Amino acid sequence: MALTEERTRTSPVRRISKPDPAARSRGGQRFLLVGLVLAAAYSLFPVWWLLVAATKDRTALYQSNGLWFSGWHLWSNLHQVFTYENGIFLRWTANSFLYAGVGSLGGTLVALATGYGLARFEFPGRGLVFACVVGSFLVPIALLTLPLYLLFSKIGLVDTPWAMLIPCLVNPFSVYLAKVYTEATVPYELLEAARIDGAGELRIFCSIVLRMMTTGGATVFLLAFVNTWNAFFLPLTVLRGEENWTLNLGLYNWSGKRLESGVDLTGLVLTGALLSIVPMAVMMVAMRRYWRTGVTLGALK
Repeated sequence: MALTEERTRTSPVRRISKPDPAARSRGGQRFLLVGLVLAAAYSLFPVWWLLVAATKDRTALYQSNGLWFSGWHLWSNLHQVFTYENGIFLRWTANSFLYAGVGSLGGTLVALATGYGLARFEFPGRGLVFACVVGSFLVPIALLTLPLYLLFSKIGLVDTPWAMLIPCLVNPFSVYLAKVYTEATVPYELLEAARIDGAGELRIFCSIVLRMMTTGGATVFLLAFVNTWNAFFLPLTVLRGEENWTLNLGLYNWSGKRLESGVDLTGLVLTGALLSIVPMAVMMVAMRRYWRTGVTLGALK
């Protein structure tokens, strides 16, 4: 007994140091900051190169450093872009706004109505319909281009704006987003109260549901706008005349003229590409207030 007590008194006591939560949090924040900086640099590097290239003339474009300025010829490049071939670039820009703006707006309304119906109405086969919507994600859009072309050629819609607008009205991913957002923001009790007050289903959707789904609708519209604005394979297939081309298709045609006729339009292509990203940047800034309103809505009583 005494020997045991003596060993207990003489044996050193080991203390286990607990990790500092504050230090671990600071380490995680630094790692996250480094990752964000690298992601931002990776995303902004092509934009910076494009901005620098749009300020150069043809000689500096091939002989100077691609990541820094060499002279300032942006205004002359813009003048050439807007006046080349009688200002066809402006026509392509208007076409892109027509296809992306009108098509995305119509597709957003269809997606919100479909997502609302799948989320808040009970009908036979609802699960099967939703499964088909989710399963359609597995079908690449390129596989649908040829069937769409054959269909539109049968009914005489090839080389018309309808050949671009009609496919924009159906987007399964937008329907999925609308359904998920409806389930999270539109309660059953509010719909039942509106029905008890005598409101019809169309009035409920237009006056209540659409206002509550502003943030989700803005997200669906922006994704559809960017997708249609950047579309290439579909307009390449269904649009033939230059007067109906989109910006991407027109710039692609300019870039191919160097091989066809020996005319180097690389400077015009780069300047036009820089101009083509301006509407999407403006759209992101314009839609930001809707997302901010949706995020802070739950904090208000």
